[in-house]
Amino acid sequence: MSDNDRVKVAHMVLAYAAKLLDAMEPPPIPEEFAGDKAFIQFQEKALALRDIAASFARGDLSQPIEMRGVVAGSCKALQANLRHMAWKVQQVEKGDYTQRMDFMGDFSSSFNNMVVQLETTIEALQQKEEALTSLAVSLQEEVKRRSATLLKLKKSEAEFKYLAQHDPLTGAFNRRSFFALTQESLVSSIALKKDCCFCLLDIDYFKAFNDTHGHIEGDKALKFVADTAQSSLRQTDIMGRYGGEEFIFFFSDADLAQGYAAAERIRSAIESSSLELDDGTIVSLRASLGVAGLLASWADTHSCSALQAHVIRLADEALYQAKGEGRNRVCTAELKGLS
Repeated sequence: MSDNDRVKVAHMVLAYAAKLLDAMEPPPIPEEFAGDKAFIQFQEKALALRDIAASFARGDLSQPIEMRGVVAGSCKALQANLRHMAWKVQQVEKGDYTQRMDFMGDFSSSFNNMVVQLETTIEALQQKEEALTSLAVSLQEEVKRRSATLLKLKKSEAEFKYLAQHDPLTGAFNRRSFFALTQESLVSSIALKKDCCFCLLDIDYFKAFNDTHGHIEGDKALKFVADTAQSSLRQTDIMGRYGGEEFIFFFSDADLAQGYAAAERIRSAIESSSLELDDGTIVSLRASLGVAGLLASWADTHSCSALQAHVIRLADEALYQAKGEGRNRVCTAELKGLS
């Protein structure tokens, strides 16, 4: 073979090798080398290297490398290093930030810096999470504390409101609250053209009871009368302590006959009930009541306040009548409006 022929063959081999390196699809063996074992072995090695490089590019490190030689050895070493690096990445993913590399050159420095930065970031996030958790717990405790305080304030406000409106001994509305409430009910009744009644109650012989049993038992008697009377009222009726042993009632939507019936229920309930004193003595109490009616039509010529005062005076007169007629009874006042 002449020198020119040898050069021509060398150029053909180089051209084929270049195609093996550059072409997307490996070129077929030229016809001139179809039966050349050495050329075929060269092609097989080149194709194997192509496959190895392609698998590395895809991230597939599982392909076995059976070739021998420097290039194959370098591929095996690279494959081993990449597998080791992948394992270390998996360990970092599991939370092991102690992993370091010193076998991949520039990759090692980048990997190590990344792990250190990741560990620092995780620690900072954990500290922030702990701080936020602590803050959340503190806020929850503060909310609970404030809620408890608010509940106590509301409870205290309700208690103060109750004490401001009620007689502390009997639990009935005090005089000021009674008149405030009845004024509203009276206005409503008149607006609806409904009659109503006022009633005064006085415990019979209460001074003698106090003189005999003492003021502590007298207080118990007042509470007993108030509870008994309250249990006999309708939901719309209002009871207040008028003063001393006297109580006052407002019967809404009730004419004089209905007012009398309501007062009689109270008197009868007190008479039929018994009070046990601290020493075991059982006593019975009695009460006298006076009832006066108020016609809604009277509001055409007089104010509600004037009518209220007028009817209470009439009820007081009826109460004195009941006392004068022997006590333990209900008397009604004549229906007469203001002149």
